Amino acid sequence: MNSLHLKSFTRCKRKAWLDFKGEKSYQVWSAHKAIDKVRQYQIFSKLCNGEIYTGLKACENGYQGVIGLKIKGNLFPNINAEISPQLLIKTKGKSKWGQYKYLPAVYKLGHKTTKEHLFDLAFSSMLLESFQESQIEKGLVISNFYKKVNVEEIRLNKKLRKKVLNVLLSLNECLEGFMPEITQDRKKCTICSWQKFCDKEARENGYLTDIDGIGSKTASLLITNGISDTQTLASYSEKKLGEKLSIFNDQKYQKASLFVKQTQAYISGEPYLISNKNDTNIILEKTRSGFYIFDIESSPDEKHDFLYGFLKVNNLFTKKEDLIYKPIFNLKKNKIESYTKIIEILFSHKEWPVLHYGETEKIAIINIAKTLNFSFEEIDSLTSRFIDLHTLIRKSWILPLKNYSLKTVSNWLGFEWMQKNVSGSKALYWWIQYQITENEIFLKKIVQYNKDDCLATLQIAEYLIKNQLKKN
Repeated sequence: MNSLHLKSFTRCKRKAWLDFKGEKSYQVWSAHKAIDKVRQYQIFSKLCNGEIYTGLKACENGYQGVIGLKIKGNLFPNINAEISPQLLIKTKGKSKWGQYKYLPAVYKLGHKTTKEHLFDLAFSSMLLESFQESQIEKGLVISNFYKKVNVEEIRLNKKLRKKVLNVLLSLNECLEGFMPEITQDRKKCTICSWQKFCDKEARENGYLTDIDGIGSKTASLLITNGISDTQTLASYSEKKLGEKLSIFNDQKYQKASLFVKQTQAYISGEPYLISNKNDTNIILEKTRSGFYIFDIESSPDEKHDFLYGFLKVNNLFTKKEDLIYKPIFNLKKNKIESYTKIIEILFSHKEWPVLHYGETEKIAIINIAKTLNFSFEEIDSLTSRFIDLHTLIRKSWILPLKNYSLKTVSNWLGFEWMQKNVSGSKALYWWIQYQITENEIFLKKIVQYNKDDCLATLQIAEYLIKNQLKKN
């Protein structure tokens, strides 16, 4: 077992088992993981002033930062252990190499220091101590906020070490046994490289957490009340279910109805229309004379929107190849220039609505307008043109889907992205690669992806509008 298995085990027992014994052909490349690796190296390099070297020789030479070192050992009889510390940082002390020693360090994405970070440091310290023949009292958690590298010291006391030893015993037992059940908390699965593998099994076995709106807590409540799978939920009385959902207070019957209908749609593959005539009539009326589709690509950690994409649609009958798509890159150095271009596009057809999917685009425009010193009235007038199709489709339809993301809904409608296995995370990975290499092939990939996002959003708009036309 190794430190990566421990990290996986802390999140999900099944992931740890699959990482160790799973058929690798079922594993999908993770953009999140790749981004994490790049960010990690950049921050470690910044912390060590560029003095980062690889392997045992780097330790022997006393370099400030060491990566790529594997250390094997035995914490228990007949159990092999291996660590690959993310980073070793040189500090004062005494080791087998001289008047210095190394401390283990891990990279933290986000503000919260978790069990993963603590366990990783404690595990690494136990093998590192005997390897360098020097005691380790603390480990370091490295993070980066507002362009500043932060270092948090973690005391590696006996209590933490004992806890980790117990977890390692559980991990070893898990790895030697049969494949664990799928985790109930499926939110963790969104960035897992084994997600598709587990999704297939979850659907076949009728996992409740496959139903939109049902998380691990609600699933546990339903199971306690004898509703253990989607088939049972689909045939359950909405009224009886509402009586069991007291945790939702006044919304219990509304939630019960939604859960039952969502499950019925998911199993049957048929959408369920909710009466929402006013909202869908609004989109029908407002888009008659033309509209924009708007989609952005972002780097959330840097709070930076790096691409704004606009698709100009004169009417729904315009051929796809005749639509005009305009990408605007925000390269930071010419931020105001980018913002001005965006406002020019929006003001070139002041009466046109702006269709988008999710709240991100509207928030971005508010921030741009504030930067350009728009008045409250001007901002209000501008944002009143924005129509969020994600909100609208949820109000109008119950779809036979696991979730209502842009990819899931538009794929169901038959839309296909030009590039395979793409996502917002992959676009961010390409953006990071462009920043490192300045190779414009990455910008072209991002533009194609964003254009397809706009076209996918258009397909959802067409679905809503055409169904409203049928009713009228």
